[in-house]
Amino acid sequence: MKIVILVTAIIVSQSVGAFAQQSGSQQSTSMYQGQMDKLDVNASKTVDRSEYEAFMGTAFGNLDKNKDGSLQTGETVQILTAEQFTLTDANKDGRINRSEFMQRVMADFATADRDRDGNLQ
Repeated sequence: MKIVILVTAIIVSQSVGAFAQQSGSQQSTSMYQGQMDKLDVNASKTVDRSEYEAFMGTAFGNLDKNKDGSLQTGETVQILTAEQFTLTDANKDGRINRSEFMQRVMADFATADRDRDGNLQ
């Protein structure tokens, strides 16, 4: 599902730069170097788990426009398909709470970390 890369790229693009899209409705599953640089706060040339987790925690707060502690479909329409929303909504209450969001994006981070070194490159 690669929500981790998709969400990151869109959130980064909304605040600091352009998001690359592949043709059609498919989103790129990799970040451009400029996007990586924005997340790489310690300038290590990689995005480690803690950097990504901190970024995504902030991103959740930014996405939660009505500040009710959860994301509804209207708040995620630009970053999640209906299927992705449903899969992320683990308790099936029609909302994505912070825990569900973080569990999904960090699981996707682990999947994207192909060499299992705790970093995205």
